Amino acid sequence: MNNRPSTVLIAGATGSIGRHAVTEALRQGYTVRALVRDQARAARILPDGVELVVGDLTRPETLGPAVEDVDSIVLTHGSTTSERDVRDNDYTGVANILRALNGRRVRIALMTAVGTTRPGVAYAIWKLRGERLVRASGNPYTIVRPGWFDYNQPDQRTIVMLQGDKRQAGSPADGVIARDQIARVLIDSLRIEAANHKTLELVADQGREQEDLTPVFDALTADRDGSLDGVQDTVNLPVANEPERFREDFDAVSASRSRSGA
Repeated sequence: MNNRPSTVLIAGATGSIGRHAVTEALRQGYTVRALVRDQARAARILPDGVELVVGDLTRPETLGPAVEDVDSIVLTHGSTTSERDVRDNDYTGVANILRALNGRRVRIALMTAVGTTRPGVAYAIWKLRGERLVRASGNPYTIVRPGWFDYNQPDQRTIVMLQGDKRQAGSPADGVIARDQIARVLIDSLRIEAANHKTLELVADQGREQEDLTPVFDALTADRDGSLDGVQDTVNLPVANEPERFREDFDAVSASRSRSGA
């Protein structure tokens, strides 16, 4: 990117992907801020040099200090496959971060999951709604849908990016990927212009990991301007038919975008 972000907020920083994202962001030279609920626990888990900000994605009143002055946000938080948990944590966390920004533009990397567009899967639909809010926000973004964590073999390190969310077996047959590679793709996406406005499924194939992911991002098709969905996704969720909770968040995010002139 021409204006590479310098300060990154990582949500879900003490989770299994978030910890890798913190390490990778530090390695790449970012100033790293971690959103944490338990400062003492986070201080034991996370490396030195990370600014810890106490807050809770489910409590919007706590998020102001976390988003202040950051120019990029990596969202690695995630819960279970319970519809209620995904709605109240995964989705709500995205909505609350976007509301806290109040239209201020930052670079966003959002982690969801492969199979997010599977029809009739209630928890997946709430992940998809979180993606849609990010697209509606007017921020530059990359949405990463990882395959199954840690099922890859030691020689399975070549990063592969797919589109269209066509692998929907609900098992490792959908693709596998190591946690540190997920983190690398999320952090790399902040500085690679070719990653902007891209939605992808992330898996690994046999072979060595690439030194530069720019050509891999460049081969992807960008999401269409004004669309709420990934460019090759098959989705039938008219906003007018969506739950009131989503429509209220969508209206708030859209209004913030309009105020900012994005």
